[in-house]
Amino acid sequence: MSVFIGLLKHQDKGQALLSQIETFRSGHPGRSTFERNTDSFSAIDGAAFLYSVARPLLDLAAKGQTLSTLGADARQGIGAATRYHRLWWEILPETVEKKGPRAWPFMAHGTPYSPFYKPSYFRFNWGEGGAEAKADICHRYPYLNGNYGFKIQAEEHYFLPGLAYGKRTTNFSVQVMPAEHVFSFEGTAIATKGSRIEPWTLLGLLNSRPVAYWLSKVCAQHKAYNYLQALPVPNEFDGRLGELSRLGWRLSHAIDQGNESSNAFLLPEILISKLREQNADTLRGRISGILEEIDDIAFKLFGFSDAERELAFDTSDTISEVLQDDEIDDEELDETSLSDQVNQIDALLTWAVGVTFGRFDWQLATGERDAPPEPEPFDPLPAKSPGMLPDGAAPFHNHSGILVDDQGHPHDLVRLIGEVLDRVDAEVPDDVRRWLQRDFFPLHLKQYSKSRRKAPIYWPLSTNSGSYTLWLYYPSLTSQTLYTAVNDFVEPKLKQVARDAAALREKGSSRSRDDEKTFEALQGLELELIELRDTLLRIAPTYGPNHDDGVQITAAPLWQLFQHKPWQKVLKDTWTKLEKGDYDWAHLAMAYWPDRVREKCKTDKSLAIAHDLERLYEPSSSAAAGKRKKKGGGE
Repeated sequence: MSVFIGLLKHQDKGQALLSQIETFRSGHPGRSTFERNTDSFSAIDGAAFLYSVARPLLDLAAKGQTLSTLGADARQGIGAATRYHRLWWEILPETVEKKGPRAWPFMAHGTPYSPFYKPSYFRFNWGEGGAEAKADICHRYPYLNGNYGFKIQAEEHYFLPGLAYGKRTTNFSVQVMPAEHVFSFEGTAIATKGSRIEPWTLLGLLNSRPVAYWLSKVCAQHKAYNYLQALPVPNEFDGRLGELSRLGWRLSHAIDQGNESSNAFLLPEILISKLREQNADTLRGRISGILEEIDDIAFKLFGFSDAERELAFDTSDTISEVLQDDEIDDEELDETSLSDQVNQIDALLTWAVGVTFGRFDWQLATGERDAPPEPEPFDPLPAKSPGMLPDGAAPFHNHSGILVDDQGHPHDLVRLIGEVLDRVDAEVPDDVRRWLQRDFFPLHLKQYSKSRRKAPIYWPLSTNSGSYTLWLYYPSLTSQTLYTAVNDFVEPKLKQVARDAAALREKGSSRSRDDEKTFEALQGLELELIELRDTLLRIAPTYGPNHDDGVQITAAPLWQLFQHKPWQKVLKDTWTKLEKGDYDWAHLAMAYWPDRVREKCKTDKSLAIAHDLERLYEPSSSAAAGKRKKKGGGE
């Protein structure tokens, strides 16, 4: 046996060392003193000197009793460029139905701390078995000689149900991964198909404190799959872990039903609370209790002493603190966790906006439609969240995909929001128009942005001063939308303003002071409306939106009509890159610069696949020779 003394937490290390030596000699070693058999270190990958790890974990590791021996397989998946990523609402349900769920499958990606459950925000372009992504990897890394496996791994586990976790986190947690998912490098998956431990039991164990404690010792913030494969596991398992993790999933899923951007969304929390006895805070408290019970079971299974339990709790934050304020890595920036909360009134208003556009179903709040049954956790996710308007159902308000901030207009968004709230017996705030003009879009942009991908679906196209705003609905966009905006909204408004201005002009010197102010405002608005009309008509002839491109690229040609400066800057930068040819895989690039894109398709197979122009692709002589050599049995 060897004695190790840890001094990392001590400021005066010399004095601390002397003190620890004295206490050890007295037969009462302190908490920083460890007696360990160094033979156990060789069982750890790289022979790490894990002297401060609790003895039961070291003993199990020395025996080779690890997660991999149970038949569970932790693997990283897709590391292809983010060009293939979309947030789930960017891809229309009808696209998924037409092309099949495996053309744009959901993707398990990185996440903040979220035990048992997390929403699947991302989809991945996997059409034709990932042909485009694979060709892109081969094009960008020619030295790989066509081996895309460098970036796309563990294909045999795609689309199977299992577990997943965010690789970059200081607070480890594992969630259910439903069937028909792929997974990224950041959203590492644990395949459970061949596991000798039941998935729910494994999920409970992996969300326990001893597991987080082990990982905090063997690796830093990056919890790569090989560290998890080497996780020591106890000699036996308690079925109660499975019961608790099932309950944890159900409670977490119930919380997420109030998260508008989730595929579990049902209603805003303020309306859900009318249908249920418990609110989200109560459910969070129950989850904390479940995690505490799981910890107690896991400590007993691993054989931790009371002193070793204290060591495990000293190495990481408490669960209650983590639930409220988890550290988020750069890759997960803007990712929503179950602890994120939007002001309840804001959440109610944003939902009402969605109802007016035909996205959400108000009848769930009135009881005219029953909430769908809770899904089976490992079943494939539907293309729509349960709170969205079902196919074939009548929308709250018929429209062409455009609403307007214009008092008195039949498509006035503010009036419609009020009607929605009246319908569900909710109080209508006094300042809805002010909220729509100043607060809504920044809030919406934040809600619909995940992991640095920004994808708002309600677009405010405004005059320079913001005096007149058209709201476009991204899922309803077509090549005719901008013409509809001009013909049905801007031109009628321009004529009305011109008539009102002419009437005041005729008054001449008899205009009152208020008349003068109104006349001046009308003249300014008239000029702005003319500019808005001309800008829309200039863009319209070549504007051919394709939802597979995603929100950011589809919105880029309209960048100057967005008055929210941070979003305008994002779109302007995107448009500049489109012009330069950085996004020539996009359908929009083909619409604007077809000759350039077609020329690139000759040498880049991924672009040719993206535009369905593989016939143009001309393999280089070296690539062709390599293929011939391979077919002929060469190296």
